[in-house]
Amino acid sequence: MKYYIGIDLGGTEIKAGVVDENYKILSKAGVPTNCPRPANEIVKDMCRAALIAVEKAGLTKDQIEWIGVGTPGTADVEKGVVEYANNLGFSFVPLADMMKEIIDLPVHIANDANAAVYGEALAGCAKDVQNVVGITLGTGVGGGIIIDGKIYCGFNFAGAELGHIVIEYNGRPCTCGRKGCWEAYSSATGLINMTKESMQAHPDSKMWEIAGSLDKVNGRTAYDGMRAGDKDAIAVVDMYVEYLGCGLANIVNIFQPEILFIGGGISKEGETLLRPLRAILERECYSVNENRRTKLVCATLGNDAGLIGAAMLGKLA
Repeated sequence: MKYYIGIDLGGTEIKAGVVDENYKILSKAGVPTNCPRPANEIVKDMCRAALIAVEKAGLTKDQIEWIGVGTPGTADVEKGVVEYANNLGFSFVPLADMMKEIIDLPVHIANDANAAVYGEALAGCAKDVQNVVGITLGTGVGGGIIIDGKIYCGFNFAGAELGHIVIEYNGRPCTCGRKGCWEAYSSATGLINMTKESMQAHPDSKMWEIAGSLDKVNGRTAYDGMRAGDKDAIAVVDMYVEYLGCGLANIVNIFQPEILFIGGGISKEGETLLRPLRAILERECYSVNENRRTKLVCATLGNDAGLIGAAMLGKLA
């Protein structure tokens, strides 16, 4: 049996896990990231978390094949350098070399969203599928693309920023500086903003009773209101689904993946979310072969996707 270490480097927590060749996570360890602080201190804690996970798995470092790291931002996978990660304060940090100095093992890195999509392609909802696109609906809209079994990240390693395709010209401002980005409409943040706007326009909406106040509105509020039969909540959900479906149709028409999956908190709505989206894809996606259409599903691995995908990055080297 072969063993690997996967690290999910987050702005709040550093998560490490030991993964075997069958994609089973044997152990996990986590330490706070404590940003902002110097990169060398964060790297030391990444190595510490990795060694704790190895010990928890009842293994030794000598039994580990390599370390894989999923990092926020732009990751030069060839040089092992994090070129830019705003939430970590990283700018051209030679992450792989810094880790190798502490733990004498090969180190491979990738963008964290790409690593998570790779994990789903290896062991989750897209297992054994060679062409996959994954979307994560959170604070923003994250994305990852697998083409012929390999992560696609562009010639400059900054590709797959799918949340920043524009779906409404000169529309809502996005944090990236553009207007009308898909992220501004289809992220959990976008759904929350639409929900708040509807509540302010309709003071008799049941969403007020569900949320309690504008400050407590979350990604479930409109869906809970829809289930309660509130017409304003139904209108919010319908509008959100149309925006989300517009972006998904764009992606299908560009890549025609075998599997397109959705992750993040909103994906927990399951078929309630997927059913109307499939209708949009049926209506708007270009395909000459009715029997070979992209399959839309929800992610299945949750937070484990990033660990598994990171641990297996050495397979792509």
